[in-house]
Parts: sequence; C-alpha cells; structure tokens
Amino acid sequence: MIDFVIPLADWINAIFEVVSFYLSPVLRSSSVLMESIIKQFENILIWPPEVVVMIIVGAIVWKLTNYRLAIFAVFGFLISYGIGVWEETMATIALALSGTAVSLLLGIPLGIIASQSNFAERIIRPVLDFMQTLPSFVYLIPAVMFFGMGKVAALVATMIFAMPPAVRLTNLGIREVSKEMVEAAQAFGSSRWQTLVDIQLPLALPTIMAGVNQCIMMALAMTVIASMIGAGGLGMVVLRSMQTLDIGMGAVGGLSIVILAILLDRITENITKKQKEQKNTR
Repeated sequence: MIDFVIPLADWINAIFEVVSFYLSPVLRSSSVLMESIIKQFENILIWPPEVVVMIIVGAIVWKLTNYRLAIFAVFGFLISYGIGVWEETMATIALALSGTAVSLLLGIPLGIIASQSNFAERIIRPVLDFMQTLPSFVYLIPAVMFFGMGKVAALVATMIFAMPPAVRLTNLGIREVSKEMVEAAQAFGSSRWQTLVDIQLPLALPTIMAGVNQCIMMALAMTVIASMIGAGGLGMVVLRSMQTLDIGMGAVGGLSIVILAILLDRITENITKKQKEQKNTR
C-alpha cells in the first residue's frame, strides 16, 4: 500500500502565517476600531443605572413593537438583575449587537451586489456555503491567531458566523421583486440606482428584516461559544458552570440567554410583520 498523505494542515498554517505577517498593521488598527465599538455599546448599557436602562429599553421596544413585548423586556431584565447576572447580560448584548452591526454593514451591501450581478452571486454563494457549513468552533482559531484572545477575536468570529443570512436574504428579497415593477420604473426613466433605492429595496425590506433576525440570533449564539476565547458575558457564566459542574450557575446563564434570544427574536419578528403589512397595503 502506498503511504500518501496530503499535508493540507501544513499548507493552511503556512498561508495563515504569511497573511498574518503582511496584514498585521491593518489588523492592529482594525482591532482598535472594533474594540472601541464593543466598549461604546458596553458603556451605553452599563453606565446608566439599571432602572434607567430597563425604562429606556421598554420604551424602545414599545415604540418598535407593542406594549406586551415591552412588558416582557422589562420583566426579563428584572430577572437578569435579580439573579445577579446584570453586567454579564449587558456584555452579551453589547457583543451581539456589535457583531450584528458589523455583519449587516458588510452583509447587506454584499447581498445587494449579488442581486445585481449573476457573476457576483456565483462567486459569493460558495463562500457563504463554506461559512455556513464550517463548524462554529473552527471560526475561533483564525480569530485568535489574528487578533489574540479577547473580545475583538470574539467579535470577528461572531461577524463571520452571523453574516451569511444577511447576504442571502438581501439577495433573495431584491431578486423576488416582480420584474413588472422594475420594468415600469425603467420605463419612466429611472436609472438602475434609482430603481434599486426607490423600488427594489423598499419592497424587499421584509425579507431583508428576516435576514436581520437570523443574523441577530446567530450572533447571540456565537457570543456564547466565543466565551472560550475570552468574550465574557453570559457565555462565561455557562462555561464556568461546565468547568465546575455547577448546575445552578448553568441554569442562571442559560435562562438569561433564553430571555435575550426570545426578546431579540420577537422584536425583529414584529418589525418584519409591520413591514409586510405596509407592503400589502401599497
């Protein structure tokens, strides 16, 4: 039998070492920027008194959705405060929102590009397939290699993990806009850019919001896994409970994560419903 082994691991390690060497100045500057984004979110959530945060969040949720969800948001935050994981909850929200913001900042434009060019879509689609099928723990390795342990690496891993739904559903939503609407806009002299901004994006907004929903959920899931590389927050509570076999601590962290997941999911779901209702009334 021929003893033949493809040194794939060695090839990948060599590539990453070269990339890391040449990109280190850019990575350091981007690391400072991403760390400042996370800290700003944390300061906004942790600096005010807990009651003030609850009232503001409740008012925002009421404005965006309805009073029932606002009551649930305040009640959920009261539970997190009462069981002693307030700061961890705020840190998790900060990281999840930071990861979502960066994912959407990159993902929605990529989705728009893919919707406007079949060639671009053929390039982007296999990359998204790879990103979505790769085990989530694998994202942590290059993130730590480039940015070291800490919240910046966690943000990068979260961004990569959460971006594909935003790209896919933005692309899908724009492509689902009826050709008759597009042809009518072009017949009245609209340019390609005007058609995109005035017709396609508004009509695709409910589908794009569904992508935002999935992006938030995946970002929240990744923040828990990223506790292994120093992300902190509720993921660290769960990780610590696993290390010490503390079932009670694990239940506390898990309950807070479930409350956050339900709250964020229902907010984006209600916003999507409103967008669909507005679309149907046009």
